[in-house]
Amino acid sequence: MYVGDYARSNPERPAIIMANSGEVVSYRAFDQQTNQLAHFLRDNGLQRLDHYAIFMENNSDYLLCCGAGERSGLYFTCVNSYLKPDELAYIINNSESKVLITSLEKLAVAEHALKHCPAVSCCLVVGMRSSSGKYLSYEQTLAGYPTTPIADEYLGTPMLYSSGTTGQPKGVLRPLDAVSPSQPLSLATFLTEIWLYRPDMVYLSPAPLYHSAPQMAVGLTIRQGGTCVIMERFDPQQYLSLIGKYGITHTQLVPTMFSRLLKLSEGLKKSTDLSSLKVVMHAAAPCPVPVKQAMIDWWGPIIHEYYGATEGLGFATLDSHEWLQNRGSVGKVVLGKLHILDANGDANPAGKAGEIWFETANPFSYFNNPEKTREAMSDDGAMSTVGDIGYLSNGYLYLTDRSSFMIISGGVNIYPQETENLLIVHAKVCDAAVFGVPNEDLGEEVKAVVQVMPEFSEEAGLESELMAYCYQHLSRHKCPRSIDFVDQLPRLPTGKLYKKTLKDSYWIGHRSSSEP
Repeated sequence: MYVGDYARSNPERPAIIMANSGEVVSYRAFDQQTNQLAHFLRDNGLQRLDHYAIFMENNSDYLLCCGAGERSGLYFTCVNSYLKPDELAYIINNSESKVLITSLEKLAVAEHALKHCPAVSCCLVVGMRSSSGKYLSYEQTLAGYPTTPIADEYLGTPMLYSSGTTGQPKGVLRPLDAVSPSQPLSLATFLTEIWLYRPDMVYLSPAPLYHSAPQMAVGLTIRQGGTCVIMERFDPQQYLSLIGKYGITHTQLVPTMFSRLLKLSEGLKKSTDLSSLKVVMHAAAPCPVPVKQAMIDWWGPIIHEYYGATEGLGFATLDSHEWLQNRGSVGKVVLGKLHILDANGDANPAGKAGEIWFETANPFSYFNNPEKTREAMSDDGAMSTVGDIGYLSNGYLYLTDRSSFMIISGGVNIYPQETENLLIVHAKVCDAAVFGVPNEDLGEEVKAVVQVMPEFSEEAGLESELMAYCYQHLSRHKCPRSIDFVDQLPRLPTGKLYKKTLKDSYWIGHRSSSEP
């Protein structure tokens, strides 16, 4: 079914509930307002397969702005709401967006960016009282448009950008057939089944809506006629309270959210009502084994993990019972054909780490970036990769790291993810990043940068304690030779760490071994 069907069959059911304000958007309102925005986009020259961009914090209008594109055959790019003006301008221009939708909170950044975006004809601003020039009040402008569907409805889809943690972000373009919006992409149908969605579900979304996983998760919830409870930003204590308050059945988190939940007081954790919770998905980054085990011990065997990418190359998944038999795995491949290859492009045996390649399950390209598209493909175009490293054991996939973050120290390859995972579970550590820094003799050495839990921020001797902790649990060559401390690591709410930015500051005047 599609949103219009639910608007007729159950018009007052909440499609969206905002966690902080309690604001509700019913299916009737969702249907009517997405129709109004679709009319506006057509009226401003956007035809099937054209592009527009959304640059906002999580709010009740965000999903409406996506829903209009999905029913008018458009590509809509949800932009990281933490970007600076030049970064935003790059994505607007690269995506060939003709309209930008933003909010009062983000308007100052948008105004600076749009000075360098000549193709944008107008900017809709959520929460602005009156229009001025090319900046139009979202509410006032749409009020003048019909609440009925446009005459030429087609299926549209997001064109999302990679997080840019290892370089310039890339837009992932999927082919779109000229079909009704009631017919979802095959990937959407696949995920609905894998994520165990159902018509009466209530989904709690703690993540930014610009990211691919929450974007897909909430969109599919609405396609099921369910209710999306949207957190403006993740707070672990509020997150737990929302589960009982709204009878949450489904949710999706990232490992850093697990860590923050686990570091709440035992009294608070024990008092939380989890009885409605049926399915918990997690992905986006490797989860430290002790963290995953502690979550299963607390929430029960309802935690499912998956591995995939915005590009949709392939997909692996496993449930709690499988994970307990294959600790640390991200699952068995259920979409696409997997290959683990060495540096020469030859297949690695089971148990040996190499670059992860898929015979691509879903066709894609990087929009306006043929060079990066070619780099992601094998010479014959049959396989694709995003640069992840992993290995197979008993048919289960294990992730090691990204190839771009591999440390080469004295000729030895070191993948820092294992060291990061160990540090993050330490009771005094809030977050950690590990990477290679210059060493005259070895080429690189292992460096850790740590964000400390607030109550331990002034504690003396913490570097020595953490170094000893690493030596106790890791081979010597994997242990950091030094640890720096920062107030905040550059990690996105999606769980992605901007490690490149952090690492580059240590390589000023040097040449990294990972550079060509």
